[in-house]
Amino acid sequence: MQIRRRDAMILGFFGATGLAGRFAPVRAGSGGPLAPQRPHFPGKAKRVIQIFLPGGVSQIDTFDPKPALRRDHGKSIRKGKILAASHWGHAPGGDSGLLISDLFPELRKQADQLCLIRSMHGDKGDHFEATLSIHSGAMAGALPGIGAWVSFGLGTENPNLPSHVVFCQKLPYAGSQAWSSNFLPAYHQGTRIVPGDEPIANLKPAADTAGQQPLELGFLRELNQRHLASRSSDTRLAARMHAYDAAVGLQEAAPEVFDLRDESLATLDMYGVKPGEQSSFAWQCLMARRMSERGVRFIELIDKGASGNWDAHSNMKSYEKLSANIDRPIAALLADLKQRGLLEETLVICCTEFGRTVDADEDKPNGRGHYKDAFTCWLAGGGVPGGTAYGATDEYGRHIVENPAHIHDFHATILHQLGFDHEQLTYFYNGRDFRLTGLAGNVLNLA
Repeated sequence: MQIRRRDAMILGFFGATGLAGRFAPVRAGSGGPLAPQRPHFPGKAKRVIQIFLPGGVSQIDTFDPKPALRRDHGKSIRKGKILAASHWGHAPGGDSGLLISDLFPELRKQADQLCLIRSMHGDKGDHFEATLSIHSGAMAGALPGIGAWVSFGLGTENPNLPSHVVFCQKLPYAGSQAWSSNFLPAYHQGTRIVPGDEPIANLKPAADTAGQQPLELGFLRELNQRHLASRSSDTRLAARMHAYDAAVGLQEAAPEVFDLRDESLATLDMYGVKPGEQSSFAWQCLMARRMSERGVRFIELIDKGASGNWDAHSNMKSYEKLSANIDRPIAALLADLKQRGLLEETLVICCTEFGRTVDADEDKPNGRGHYKDAFTCWLAGGGVPGGTAYGATDEYGRHIVENPAHIHDFHATILHQLGFDHEQLTYFYNGRDFRLTGLAGNVLNLA
């Protein structure tokens, strides 16, 4: 439908007041595309916090200790390659005695909350494709990320905040494709929050025009509704309209989320957050807890971008600075969720792209290459048994010898904890049903 200039002028001058009343913050209990949805069965978890560590974290140096590597360190295994022991020791943590690297002394104290999956494996050994794979299960091309699927399946508990947010200061490999909604309705796409002085750009309207905003947005909604009436199958416009609605609520709700004046100094110190700062990984972890409390369904924290990350081809010692950046905040997040009674209903995930080789180049003895056939991710909370390790690798950590866990299995298990049969959470697109786990995946028996 075409809107003539004269019609627009009439709407603008005579209808704006009435339209403005229709453009107010979305309230809890209202319908809409992100209204709360029931899962297939009662889930243990209501929401997810995913911690993603770009670059490929070495399982040998973190959560899968191998004494045999220390025994045979420096042994030549083929031309130009030698076995390489970890630079760090491992020690038991908690009552469970779960072995965790000296790189994570604070996280080790939370060992009884962790379920280490030491038998992860994937299909891609390069950064770009592996990043897409761990997020979307896609072996080639881009598909909706897990956060978008969770938003699609559950809706939101708080219509004034995004259902799916991503804290990301620097883009990872594959960029925003990692949290894309792709063919799912666009309102399930992750909202990027950039740690810093203005985490959400343009959140506050200009002071001299703030009073006009309801009129302008009401007028825009009327035009968009007329346009949508003849294009109801195009979800992009509907998503954009919903985004404008949600943005009004966000202007009201987000400042309170980012305002830490109600947090005690003891809590700030536990995370390592300095008063007034809002850029550190510690701040991101605290924000994840605050958003969890306020009903955000899927929160992702990305600690580094496509450089300066865990991709240690020649210098494993870089892990000391990287681990120091995340150890205390992650441990604090788990402890804080637990003491507030939120951990049992919040599934916390820590994952990476792939693992690293158990050997090194003779001319680069302090580095490790990419390794997709065996690595470690972990889960905590959300009904997952803590203080446990699932799966095992051989004495060097090269081959999986017990309970292999493919990325599809990992995703199927996450969805199961949320109350979904991963084979039934589907979306019809381009002539067939799609799902997060493709045509594979089994729920891991973590008990």
